[in-house]
Amino acid sequence: MPLQQPIYLDYNATTPVDARVLETMLPYFTHKFGNAASNSHNFGWQAADAVKHARQQVATLINATEQEVYFTSGSTEGLNLALKGLAEAYSKKGNHLITCKTEHKAVLDVCHRLEKQGTEITYLSVDPFGGINLNELKAAIKATTIGICLMYANNETGVLHPVAEIGQIATDHNLVFICDSTQAIGKVPVDVIKDNIHMLVLSAHKFYGPKGVGAIYVRRKNPRVALIPQIDGGGHENGLRSGTLNVPGIVGLGAAAELATRLDGTGTYDLLNKLEKELLAIGGISINGDIHNRLPNTLNIQIEGIKSEKLITRVPQLAMATGSACTSALPQPSHVLMAMGLTEEQAYSSLRLSIGRFTTEEEIEQTALLLSEAIIKLRG
Repeated sequence: MPLQQPIYLDYNATTPVDARVLETMLPYFTHKFGNAASNSHNFGWQAADAVKHARQQVATLINATEQEVYFTSGSTEGLNLALKGLAEAYSKKGNHLITCKTEHKAVLDVCHRLEKQGTEITYLSVDPFGGINLNELKAAIKATTIGICLMYANNETGVLHPVAEIGQIATDHNLVFICDSTQAIGKVPVDVIKDNIHMLVLSAHKFYGPKGVGAIYVRRKNPRVALIPQIDGGGHENGLRSGTLNVPGIVGLGAAAELATRLDGTGTYDLLNKLEKELLAIGGISINGDIHNRLPNTLNIQIEGIKSEKLITRVPQLAMATGSACTSALPQPSHVLMAMGLTEEQAYSSLRLSIGRFTTEEEIEQTALLLSEAIIKLRG
């Protein structure tokens, strides 16, 4: 039976807005349209109350206090604020940051900018499964080190870093630990206290909220993190991030956060394992990344002898990706896979499949069938 619509297998790029989230947002586009900074009338008070409630919802999701949550346009802005703001605030203490070769470009590009401005950056390597070596991390720390920036989960392979251990190392050395939790939120439990995270960024559109809104968590004690604002003008968000608040978006972020507090990844794990098993049965397919330590929704496969771009054109019924949506327009192999030791040919033969809340077992079966047929044809 032909498919009525394409099967979406790119949840790591973005997610559909959950209908419950959209319903919560809609009034703030129309009759509750006030500016949250308008403190002299009911329209502004309504908006301010909605923002406060959303702040509480996000704080609850990550086990923070609402005073530690600041709204942004998303993770890219949050990472710019975290890295640039930290480098500026701690410049008298030191000028060295530690990150990793497999971080998102929102981290790596900021680090390259900071290097031009005099900041020293150490880029940790990863093993063939995408994991870091904690001894290498400890060895990279020096007297001028001010912070460590490592992601919770990799957006291409789904590999999870040992976040709590990283945070403890940072704490033991009086460093600030910045964690890009964009892909982890809503998929695995994230707790800034248990995970020893000092700054965290998230983006609503990765967990069934709207695009263009996110948040940054900045710890207020043990340690209290200092941060220099990167956007000035109006003193919004306690002076840390000026700009008129996107009230409908923030309401949507809060609603998505509340839904994410009820997460149960069991069903997603089962579907991912079923997909993996059926694809491996085709033959000539291997998994990129650590299969024992990854997100419950992400599968990165390497298909021997077939370029992934060619395969994608053969199965237009499947919405898949070759890597990060933020770098898919660049004609280069995945920097994540190359850092893991893959050759260019192997990287170009790799495909990312990411499933989510609305993926069905029927779609998994159809995906395995379509990919199997296309691979067999391409192999002649």
